Amino acid sequence: MPLVRIPTPLRPHAGGSDRCEASGTTVGEVLADLGSSHPALKDRLFDGDDLRRFVNVYVNNEDIRYLDDLATPVAEKDEVSIIPAVAGG
Repeated sequence: MPLVRIPTPLRPHAGGSDRCEASGTTVGEVLADLGSSHPALKDRLFDGDDLRRFVNVYVNNEDIRYLDDLATPVAEKDEVSIIPAVAGG
C-alpha cells in the first residue's frame, strides 16, 4: 500500500500518526481511503470533491499539479506527501 506522510498540523486529525498506509491506484483513491479512516482529515483536505487550494500533494517528491492531479497514478511502494501551504509576511 502507498504510504501517506501526514504533516504536523494535520496529525491530530489522523490519530496522531505521522504516516498512514492507504489503498488506491490514484492519488484521489488513496486520499479517499485515508479520509474514510480519518473523516476529520478528509474535511481539512477536501472542499467537496476538490482538494482545498492550500493543500499541496506530492507523489515521490513530484507535485501532482504538474502530473495528473488527483488522477495521478500511485504504485504499491510510492510515497504520498501532504504539504499544507504556508503564508505570511
